[in-house]
Amino acid sequence: MSNNHKIIDASHSSIIPDFKELYRYKDLFITLTWRDFRVRYAQTTIGMLWALLQPVVTLAILALVFGKFVGVKTDIPYLLFAMTGMTIWTYFSFVMTNAGSSIIASQGMVKKIYFPRLIIPLSKAAVGLIDLAISLVIMIILMFYYGVVPSANVWLAPVFLLFGMIAALAVGIWLSALTVRYRDFQHIVPFMVQIGLYITPIAYPAEFAMQQLPKWAATIYYLNPIAGVVQGFRWAVFGGEAPGSLMYVSFAMILILFVSGLFYFKKVEDDMADYV
Repeated sequence: MSNNHKIIDASHSSIIPDFKELYRYKDLFITLTWRDFRVRYAQTTIGMLWALLQPVVTLAILALVFGKFVGVKTDIPYLLFAMTGMTIWTYFSFVMTNAGSSIIASQGMVKKIYFPRLIIPLSKAAVGLIDLAISLVIMIILMFYYGVVPSANVWLAPVFLLFGMIAALAVGIWLSALTVRYRDFQHIVPFMVQIGLYITPIAYPAEFAMQQLPKWAATIYYLNPIAGVVQGFRWAVFGGEAPGSLMYVSFAMILILFVSGLFYFKKVEDDMADYV
């Protein structure tokens, strides 16, 4: 008779996540993702239509404020311009909000059994793909409606989407680890989402922000990890002037956040059951 035991030795803990172990717990990841998917709109009247309604309402508000009142000028119809930015932002904000509080929300399971805690924010990122897919469908419908043809650079669009996913996951991992020890982040995250919508070139071109900011502030603006992704994705889909070199500041920030987030999460992972 074979005995299969999992031995947890804190003295031999690694400073980086064990990706082989994550793969061994893939069934748990699938279970958590499917559970979150099923309960997300459970007991609601319109169900998954909420995933459609939220970006549509946000898009309408942006069109009214920036398209009509501010009078932002764009090379393509404004609704399509804003929706392109909303496509990535919707996913980013969902992961940032839900992954940030994911460990606290799963504290019952965290206290009782052992499993790689990183699976929890990863499952939230997987559920957010539903919002991303719906936003992409809305964007494509608007392209057909306005008769806008994708540019020759459209093959790069998946690359920028991938960077957007990594950015969302990086911030989500950081926030999920920080919220365990500092509960103030439960109140800070909604504020970050609200501010982020306006400091990201979603409702206006990045060039518009650069005209309003002094030169020294441009680099700071692109420290927002999603700013360069939105600009690059819009260029890939519709063409026009290629993004400037400052876009790579955002990409560098994404990689820094992602790698450092994995290290910090691993550092606090063993003590999470004590803090929650």
